[in-house]
Amino acid sequence: MVRSSTPGEGTRPRVRHAGQLGWDDGLYDDAPSAGPDDGHDGGRNDRRSGAGGDRDRPGPGRAERRRNQSHRHGKRGKRRVLRWIAWTLAVVILGTGTAGYLWYEHLNSNLRKGQRSAGNSGAKKAAPNAAGQTPLNILLIGSDDRNSKENLKLGGSKSSVGAKPLADVQMLLHVSADRKNASVVSIPRDTRVDIPKCVDPKTKQESPATNGLINETLGRGGPGCTLDTWEQLTGIYIDHWVMVDFTGVVAMADAVGGADVCVKDNVYDIPKPRVPGGSYLKLTKGTHKVQGKQALQWLRTRHAFESDFGRAKAQHMYLNSVIRELKSQNAFTDTGRLMDLAETATKSLQVSEEIGSVKKLFDLGMQLKNVPMSKINMLTMPRVTDPEDDNHVLPKPGAADTLWALLRDDESLDPKDRAKTGTKDKGPAATAPDALDLTVVNGTAGDGQVATTGRAADVQDILRSKGFTKAGATTVPGSALTTAVTYPKDSGAQGKSDALSVAKALGLPTSAVKVSAGVETLTLTVGSDWRTGAAYPKKAVDEDDPLKDTEAVNGAQADACMDVYWPYRF
Repeated sequence: MVRSSTPGEGTRPRVRHAGQLGWDDGLYDDAPSAGPDDGHDGGRNDRRSGAGGDRDRPGPGRAERRRNQSHRHGKRGKRRVLRWIAWTLAVVILGTGTAGYLWYEHLNSNLRKGQRSAGNSGAKKAAPNAAGQTPLNILLIGSDDRNSKENLKLGGSKSSVGAKPLADVQMLLHVSADRKNASVVSIPRDTRVDIPKCVDPKTKQESPATNGLINETLGRGGPGCTLDTWEQLTGIYIDHWVMVDFTGVVAMADAVGGADVCVKDNVYDIPKPRVPGGSYLKLTKGTHKVQGKQALQWLRTRHAFESDFGRAKAQHMYLNSVIRELKSQNAFTDTGRLMDLAETATKSLQVSEEIGSVKKLFDLGMQLKNVPMSKINMLTMPRVTDPEDDNHVLPKPGAADTLWALLRDDESLDPKDRAKTGTKDKGPAATAPDALDLTVVNGTAGDGQVATTGRAADVQDILRSKGFTKAGATTVPGSALTTAVTYPKDSGAQGKSDALSVAKALGLPTSAVKVSAGVETLTLTVGSDWRTGAAYPKKAVDEDDPLKDTEAVNGAQADACMDVYWPYRF
């Protein structure tokens, strides 16, 4: 058989000794590699092919072969380096990917999740805007749970151990569909409301519907019961809930790195002879960066800030400061910073199950990234003293309804923004008055007084005189502080248009229109604000700016400072 005269071709590569790399270079070369350059193999090949070998061409042939071999060795060296780079990158990528996956799963395992609703979620999700976006509503809950050593150290007495937790902090975060503005509304813990039937997701115990304080909802069916109560009160669909306890607040405050707060006088919130309890917050006049336990003290201070309403304002100031701090740290875009926060957040927070993953929580956090601080408004619900108990409050007739209506309609709480947007599409045309079925209920006992006799029949006659000839009074009593027109949830936009037409005919504010899954037909409930007369009393209508008299704080107010009640100054 005639062999090729090309040096090395057709020869069998030698196996390299143990001191050489264990990779087979021949797998990556274009041709089989030649043997070691010892001057013999090449000569034998040439002689066998009749080419004369080195003896026939002593100078140029050998030099040329050496150049060729040197060239091949150089190529192999480069390939060896490239292979090492490739394998190193593969190991790094694989290792990083594996570590990243394990870390991601670790964070997911940290999260504690619960059901979004306790079985009575009744509000309807807002329709998307022209760009397909919908508003985002998140219920933020602060639990006073003291059933752990850690929480007990941070607040409360041993006598509270074993008791059902209370939702002492409740805030609704509303982010507009276009993500250009955000609102935070607090409801005082001692607000008396109608609480729907709730089923505890852990014990499966059912709590019947009742009228009680809103902070009791957490113990009746977990955060889902609190969410259901908010939806029933406001008519706003709430997408998620997020809950934190004392230790979680401390951990998150440390992770953020502190937030600036301000007091107008020296403050020391300690027990007084006739006022037990206190947060033990102690600060000198001016601005301070608080974190950890001191941040919790700030958030829990009530007496030194005069009331629960003052405490809510201080909490809003703190939240605004935290958002400013995170923006200044580029925390929304800095991967390393996000990782630090994610580790703490997943250990500190409990969330509704549909956002029970790191990715979904991350996406949720990004919703606030582009909202300007000047477009973040925080306030406490407008309220009045509860006639049944001076220590409790009720939503303020008119003003609270206006607030809920603005949030339902995804309107900014800033009056200047509302003036720019103008009125929104009101939906389909209302049904003709003489074709509209309408039930009238006497709810004038809503303020705890005796109901006005025959009030439903009187208002029925008023409606018929205005063309609503199918209006009919029911003898079943109701209860409402403010007069309301309620339409069935399944009647949709048409039901809303019909309800608005009734409200307009009677001179009621648009905030009097509500949606409910608990009514079967369009219903007018005459409240205790309209006990007598043919015309709805204008003085009962409170269409003022919902930010008025609600301890409102704007996110751009970096210099916001808390008043200190004089007994707690030093």
